[in-house]
Amino acid sequence: MEKILELILYTKQLLPYMLEGSLVTLKIFVFTLIFSIPLGLVLALGKLSKANPLKPVIDLYVLIMRGTPLMLQVLFVYFGAPMIFDIKISNSFAAILAFVLNYAAYFAEIFRGSIISINKGQYEASFALGFTKVKTLFFIVLPQAFRTALPAVTNETITLVKDTALVSIISLEDLLRTARLAVQRDLTVFPFFIAGVFYLIATLILTWGFKKLEERFAFSE
Repeated sequence: MEKILELILYTKQLLPYMLEGSLVTLKIFVFTLIFSIPLGLVLALGKLSKANPLKPVIDLYVLIMRGTPLMLQVLFVYFGAPMIFDIKISNSFAAILAFVLNYAAYFAEIFRGSIISINKGQYEASFALGFTKVKTLFFIVLPQAFRTALPAVTNETITLVKDTALVSIISLEDLLRTARLAVQRDLTVFPFFIAGVFYLIATLILTWGFKKLEERFAFSE
């Protein structure tokens, strides 16, 4: 009983610091989603465009982003950008930039696959009704493609929650780094347990939210 009370008191002391780390993790997560999903869609459309001269560049970009470790990309942006461009960037900005560039490549492939899965009859019916290519894309194709892509987007989003732990490698005070510092200071692994609970709660919330979104799309059909 005394041991349990000690853990409760220790958790109470630790929670403010863990919450601060969680806010950093949340910041990385939110900004990555806000910028990587639209960028991924643009890249997907660029890969599908037959007249796009930048298609080989986009293909190479997606290949590099998906073929190299995210941790390496974070380190490259943080240490490489100042050397190459002679600029100073914060570890927070470096982390967000690396994550956005990485996840945009994955979302690009998800959206590309979803778009090409749309039946060609949808295009023909749209053109027969007098829709232009642009209107067909935005009002007919993309809404259906997003519904198809939603399960894969859900998986990538949940993976993103866990991947945010990689930013601790550039000394960003995220949830995992906060827990690790507490472990080293207090010589107990209990902070790792608390961090695991935080990640698990975030994953459960996202899973529930995306499930409701999928149910809504299913109902609208």
